[in-house]
Amino acid sequence: MKLKQRIAVFIAVFFGLTTLIALLFNVSGLSAIILGWASFLAAMALILGVLNLFMVHLNRLFKERNFYSGVLVLGMVVVFGAAVLDGLSGSENVTLLFNWVQVPLEAALASLLAVFLLLAGVQLLKRQRTRWAFLFGLTATVMLLGQALLASRLLPATLLRPVNQLYEFVQNVVVASGMRGLLIGVALGTLLLSLRLLMGVERPYNNE
Repeated sequence: MKLKQRIAVFIAVFFGLTTLIALLFNVSGLSAIILGWASFLAAMALILGVLNLFMVHLNRLFKERNFYSGVLVLGMVVVFGAAVLDGLSGSENVTLLFNWVQVPLEAALASLLAVFLLLAGVQLLKRQRTRWAFLFGLTATVMLLGQALLASRLLPATLLRPVNQLYEFVQNVVVASGMRGLLIGVALGTLLLSLRLLMGVERPYNNE
């Protein structure tokens, strides 16, 4: 290991262990200073990343006449101008833009995701006719049809309650169990990666 790499590993491990010890033993002043440094550096990196993205697409707009780069540059300028106006006048232009642009886009992507998952289940049943593929397709179909029928109010009153109970059972038991398993896996993976970073085994900050 080169001297430059050893210095980077030492700095990362030292500040990581110092922050961990300060948080464990409630040394609030030391941990607040280090976390403040990290927040400041993260904010500066975010600003530089946004500026770099803006310059790259501005260059593509003028040199290549790229339509999507023009849309991105225009969107960044409009949002930045709205944020400046909000800071000067106390208005809510950014919130208005978010509600009129971001929220409909997220809803459209979420609806497309449901259709893609259903199609993926059909393709999975064509290639691998296992019980897990069948369970996935059945669950996706039940959830989509149940939510559509409950929202449309086309069900008779006698079937409304059983369908609602089945939908709530799948949502509160099956889906919640899967989400909790995923969150536990993410937490364990994050803990393992943090330990590897603190021990100097994982070094993403090295360029070589």
